[in-house]
Amino acid sequence: MPYTYERTVHFPDTDAAGVVFFARYLAIGHEAYEEALAAAGVELGAFFSAAGLIVPVTRAEADYLRPLRAGDRLRVNVTPTRLGPNTFALSTEIHRVGPPEKTAARLRTEHVCIDASSRQKTDLPAALATWVDAG
Repeated sequence: MPYTYERTVHFPDTDAAGVVFFARYLAIGHEAYEEALAAAGVELGAFFSAAGLIVPVTRAEADYLRPLRAGDRLRVNVTPTRLGPNTFALSTEIHRVGPPEKTAARLRTEHVCIDASSRQKTDLPAALATWVDAG
């Protein structure tokens, strides 16, 4: 299901030029993903280890539309989409809160669910599938 996460840009997010380092956009998107799972009732601390699952990113892309700086307030929207029985994508938009509000980046990551022992693809577990399918 779509989820909105808010945060402030911190100094460690920025590079020597004073703008958010490009890889931090993906990290911010991943923070929003974790918050979305928690809000959907997925217990992050135990969910993946107890289920014996790993859900790695298999693809990542980003469009950087404008710089962000320390102190900027952000609104991050995350929307999951099912790609297959064991795969899903996250579409993430990072907005600098205004006025005026401006879209700073658009991200997309693809994820696959695999068994931690065999490293073979496995279906999304029920809690994760429910969240993804509600998107």
